[in-house]
Amino acid sequence: MFQAEPNNFRELRTTSRPDIILRMSHNEDTGEVFVGSSDAKVYQVNPGVENPEFIPLEGHTSYVMGLVDTGKYVVSGSYDKSLIWWNKETKERVRQIELAHDRWIRNLAITPDKKYVLSVADDMACKIWDAESGELVRILDSHIKITEQGFPNMLYAVAVSPDGKLVATVDRIAKIKIWDFNTGEELNELEAPKCYTWDPKARIHAIGGIRSVTFSPDSSQVAVGGIGQIGNVDHLGAAGRVELFDVSSGEKIHMFEGDDKHKGLVEQIIFHPSGKWMMAVGGDHNGWIQFMDLEKKEVIKQVKAPMHIHQMVLADDFKMAFGAGHNRLAVWTFEPEAAVEEKAEVSGEETTG
Repeated sequence: MFQAEPNNFRELRTTSRPDIILRMSHNEDTGEVFVGSSDAKVYQVNPGVENPEFIPLEGHTSYVMGLVDTGKYVVSGSYDKSLIWWNKETKERVRQIELAHDRWIRNLAITPDKKYVLSVADDMACKIWDAESGELVRILDSHIKITEQGFPNMLYAVAVSPDGKLVATVDRIAKIKIWDFNTGEELNELEAPKCYTWDPKARIHAIGGIRSVTFSPDSSQVAVGGIGQIGNVDHLGAAGRVELFDVSSGEKIHMFEGDDKHKGLVEQIIFHPSGKWMMAVGGDHNGWIQFMDLEKKEVIKQVKAPMHIHQMVLADDFKMAFGAGHNRLAVWTFEPEAAVEEKAEVSGEETTG
């Protein structure tokens, strides 16, 4: 079995775009991806070729902020408050729920068995939908709607544990809710307050919040990502920050922080299936990828990205990674360069240095 090593991680290809690619889902069978754009479209694209074609799917009217693959459908969520089910083969709209939420939809997730789609929005509700029928199954909604300073809260991200038993939701004021998936009961509330900066004097403005959340492969830990404390709330002028918690006890296990060259928001966290390391992606006006060793509890590698990355997906075998972000679609590999060259020689392709 292929063993992905952070030291082998390197960029293969970057495609320029006029838009911001905000979300992505990967079709393991075809190698293609669907991406959600700031131009309100969903695109189907093969990122593994030079000059890939972007095939548009039109139906939203604002930023596409969530995208998941159910196997049969791709489901997208948007700032226009709607959810759309797309037929992956015909690219047709199968279903559209116009007012799935009362405010902007921020993100989507899918259960490991792909039977349910979860959406979170600025109405501070996490909604669970039947992936086949589109019926609303349950609402999780104990996050506060207005902050203590009197400003609207925002619900940025949601994750389901690999065993399918737990849901985690995270918000603007750095609260983490852990829920029982089957009952909808709130089990615990955790906090990562250093991920939220409030300026009560000069700008009377807040920045940060927890932007990403994911569970460890054994479902025993939850990692959240955002940005550290900021001096000037008009800029993302602090290092990306990841905090790791024990789910059962709620205790913080460790905090990982990038250096001054890797500032900005942690938009996504991905655990390696072994549970030995994880990676975080994000950025400010620049982008980066960082790798964290969970046994040593330290950041072991930081890589500059060609753009602020909003989402990254990995192939099931962890050989390839695909990133979506500001004006770019990028491809990376964990395979050593010698292995890629050897495969190219066997297939009769030319390699370039």
